[in-house]
Amino acid sequence: MCTAAMTAGVALAPLPAAAEPGPGEGAAARPVAALLTDLQRLYREAEKATEVYNGTEEKLRAQRDRVKRLDAELTRARRSLRDSRDAAGMLARQQYQTSSDLSPYVRLLLARDPQRALDQGRVIGRVARDRAETVGRLVGGEKRAAGLARAARKALDERLVLTERRERERDVVRERLGDVEEMLSSLDRGQLTELAAFERDGVAKAQERFLASGALGAGAGAAGPADDGKGAGAPDEAGWGRPSAGGNRALRFAVEQLGKPYEWGAEGPASFDCSGLTSVAWQRAGTPIPRTSQEQWARLDRIELDELRPGDLVVYFPEATHVALYLGDGKVVQAPRPGARVKVSPIAANPVLGAVRPDPAGEPVRRYAPPRLPAGAADGTDQGYASGQAPAAAETSLR
Repeated sequence: MCTAAMTAGVALAPLPAAAEPGPGEGAAARPVAALLTDLQRLYREAEKATEVYNGTEEKLRAQRDRVKRLDAELTRARRSLRDSRDAAGMLARQQYQTSSDLSPYVRLLLARDPQRALDQGRVIGRVARDRAETVGRLVGGEKRAAGLARAARKALDERLVLTERRERERDVVRERLGDVEEMLSSLDRGQLTELAAFERDGVAKAQERFLASGALGAGAGAAGPADDGKGAGAPDEAGWGRPSAGGNRALRFAVEQLGKPYEWGAEGPASFDCSGLTSVAWQRAGTPIPRTSQEQWARLDRIELDELRPGDLVVYFPEATHVALYLGDGKVVQAPRPGARVKVSPIAANPVLGAVRPDPAGEPVRRYAPPRLPAGAADGTDQGYASGQAPAAAETSLR
């Protein structure tokens, strides 16, 4: 973990626990720094709850597939068992019809044509073996069908448990977003403007410190996208790095989503949350990755920040509750939080935990031109609220 980068985000000390008011309690009379500390905490709690919900949703999706697969296997096993029972019944009838009290040895002694009797004996032996195999299949089929029935019942029970858990976690997300809405709705337009400006200033300073620390290596942040007046960014390779072919595809997909709204639990196509954007981008690139930011951090290959290349994932906060795609030049593409849209942001817009690479074996492409950014790609707040907009945006996210 890159400990030097962990403090790069907006470093405002939280209020002591005993002094923390409710979401909207006395907000209008409190200093903007304290308001920002509380608002960041509320958003962080909401995003953490969202990622927990996303994790359960992913497990539920996998469990649905498992139940469906087991049901299909059980259907095939029961059909096979029915066929085996039919075959066993036919054999039983044949044996009853052809049964004799004489042993095969006595029948051989009494036979007029011993060779023919021997040949018949071989046929009878094959039939006996076939009968034994049929009985074996019948017994095995019964055991398999019984085992699959038990597994299917257990899988269905687990699915019901996950469904109930998802509903509880959905309620937690809505409660956390309700806290955000309550706080924002208690502020007037001027306070919201001051709050947004205060946080933007904090992000700018954090980005400056982050780049000056050398965490991204020499040259990062030295060159930015050139703007031709039409929003067509044409940066050169300096400070951007070269992605793998998969990273290039993932990043270009993410850039195509710029301007789409953040919505918790969303995986497109009309809206995304933070890990919904990163997971779908890499899935479109041909490399499926875990759905949640915590699982992306836990299961993907970690890299040093100075090894970042476009398309890699930057993970934020000690609990790994936020994630973005690295664009290059010290910037990321992210779905920030409720009230915001997918946009280009400074890498230090939030406290950086570290970075992971979905395709560690992917070789950098030989030639690379960064994606052309549309006009306004970096416009808007990185923090998810703006003057006069936040309460309505938060309310929309609750539906």
